[in-house]
Amino acid sequence: MNEVLKRIQAYKLVPVVTLKSIEDAEPTLSALIKGGLPVAEICFRTECAEEAISLAVQKFPEMLVGAGTVINKEQCERAIAAGAKFIVSPGCSKKVAKVCMREGIPYLPGVVTPTEVIKALSLGYDHLKFFPAGDFGGLKTIKALSAAFPQVHFMPTGGVGPDNLNEYLSFPKIFACGGSWMVKGTPEEIEKEASAAVSLARGK
Repeated sequence: MNEVLKRIQAYKLVPVVTLKSIEDAEPTLSALIKGGLPVAEICFRTECAEEAISLAVQKFPEMLVGAGTVINKEQCERAIAAGAKFIVSPGCSKKVAKVCMREGIPYLPGVVTPTEVIKALSLGYDHLKFFPAGDFGGLKTIKALSAAFPQVHFMPTGGVGPDNLNEYLSFPKIFACGGSWMVKGTPEEIEKEASAAVSLARGK
């Protein structure tokens, strides 16, 4: 397994961070680190995403910084140039996969159906984002897909929270969970929620 994926598996959690302003980047990411989660998937949904990734890489070298909601080749190239160490998509993009393969960057394409899993496998990827988990059967669907594709490991995102985190993580084919519930509120609140999420994921 790739070293980046090993780190994600060790953390068990990937905070999904959507930043409305670059001014929010440093306090938000610092709070996650203080809370015990030195990992972040910064979403390419806002104009400051690229700058935020670059800032995170420079300010927090200990943090594993990735880019999320990457849906095309251009975004992928920009994210990697900014310093993203992994790429996440809501779907499976052949063009994004090619860029990641060329650059040696781990790619977590999004899937929910057997056809999408087969496409991801054909592109060389077996660690996949299951999104949106809550709207497509959650753990029940993941278990069904795992029966057909035992070589695949999933990162469910969307509908994952404190109430069902451990249920997801108890299934061996789930290597981590993505979520945004711990990235809301003030920096103090984010630190507190991140710390609680880490404890929950570790079964404490």
